[in-house]
Amino acid sequence: MEPQEQSDGERTGVRTHVVEAVVAFLIIVMGAVVVQGSRALGSGWTSDGPGSGYFPFYIGLILCIAGAGTMFQALVGKNRNTEIFVDSEQLKRVLQVLVPAVIYVLAVQFLGLYVASAIYIALFMIVLGKYSPLKSVIVALAVNVIFFFMFEVWFKVPLFKGELDPLRFLGY
Repeated sequence: MEPQEQSDGERTGVRTHVVEAVVAFLIIVMGAVVVQGSRALGSGWTSDGPGSGYFPFYIGLILCIAGAGTMFQALVGKNRNTEIFVDSEQLKRVLQVLVPAVIYVLAVQFLGLYVASAIYIALFMIVLGKYSPLKSVIVALAVNVIFFFMFEVWFKVPLFKGELDPLRFLGY
């Protein structure tokens, strides 16, 4: 992505038309995946009507066309938006939340919802909230104990425990 040249007092960062082009590309890719999948299902007309991939094929085609039109406007359109979409400070704040959230989602696969959530809440409170570690751990554990009792004990709805299942010793 092309960063804007920095001068005194001006915002620098990624321009809006670049972000629009990237999103348009992702829409084209998504549409192509839908088209390919629907062709594998059978996107033609059969003896008893449309095949199972008939309507998804056209939805994917519409996505590809819309993405191509958006990309054209973003890259070569005469009214393209060249203002800064996000500057480095705003991007830093977004990434401070996004990166831990992605790590949390990955951790859920191995540690389960309860353990991963307790760690996530505690670290979020300590790092971004600037709370004391003791207070953060107490709050994180309390929230997850409440959720454990609510789902596992009272509602009898088991939540995902993860590949490692660190709470196996509880018998749930």
